[in-house]
Amino acid sequence: MENRSLTPQEVADTLKISKCTVYELIKRRELNGYRVGNKVRVDSDDVEEYKNKTKHVKSKAKIIMSEITGPAEFELNQNENSFIICGQDSLLDTLCRYLGHQHNAATQRAYENSYFALSALYRGDIQVAATHMWDGKTDLYNTPYVERLLPGIPAVIIHLAHRIQGFYVVKGNPKAIRGWDDLKRKDITIINREAGSGTRVLLDQHLKIMGLPSGEIKGYTRETFSPMVITGSIVKGHADLGIGIELPFLQTRELEFIPIQHEDYDLVVKKENFGSPIIQAMIQIIQSEDFRLEMHGINGYDLSDAGKIVAET
Repeated sequence: MENRSLTPQEVADTLKISKCTVYELIKRRELNGYRVGNKVRVDSDDVEEYKNKTKHVKSKAKIIMSEITGPAEFELNQNENSFIICGQDSLLDTLCRYLGHQHNAATQRAYENSYFALSALYRGDIQVAATHMWDGKTDLYNTPYVERLLPGIPAVIIHLAHRIQGFYVVKGNPKAIRGWDDLKRKDITIINREAGSGTRVLLDQHLKIMGLPSGEIKGYTRETFSPMVITGSIVKGHADLGIGIELPFLQTRELEFIPIQHEDYDLVVKKENFGSPIIQAMIQIIQSEDFRLEMHGINGYDLSDAGKIVAET
């Protein structure tokens, strides 16, 4: 069959998925995409290649979740030389690419949220955990959770990026949503991230501070792993509010983004592995001008402190 250039909507129709999911696959580099002017296109051959790859359930960089609140099962080709970075941000895909090209490192990616990433690091299933969990009691990011979830294990926390968390609302903000207190309103319905994600932890911490029971919030129990599902649900009118970082908002013109909190996105490694060549190579890449320049054009990310040691536990 002749190779054709497809629009994201045509790809979505072919794979029987939403257009938002197509953009997410391209962002994660699971599906090859390119730009023609300001339009995104995908070759039909790449769609077929993606379909063939996903027929193999035991992919190198996939995690299968048994339950939202259950343990993560890693379907990874693990051995004594494995180097697995666990986290959901596309920054980590770029980092793995640099490690592969510059240091010939056989890195693998596991797409999982902050809580399960730290749990996997504790078990020894991965080597690097990415996390962005805010502690309302100390007003600190990540360090309190590393101390709790890696008990007795010395760890090093390495800063990767500053990001902005905010509310996604429909364009024009017809319900005049401004901040956390609006969650008390009976006319507001939310769509939530899954338990264990940094965004979910942020919400739950603020609810605790406000003394607002989660059961009083419409839509609290509706959970999704994908920020693109959140933005899509708000565009379609299925929810009034979602919470997430700025990047997914930038992929649609039908939403507004209300900044609510700056956050730290950090990498965590065990101290016993900190001096290893691959960890040191990773830090050098994060601190490099090339890496920062590649990410410079992505709004919502500040890499000015990337590579700094935040804390040791």
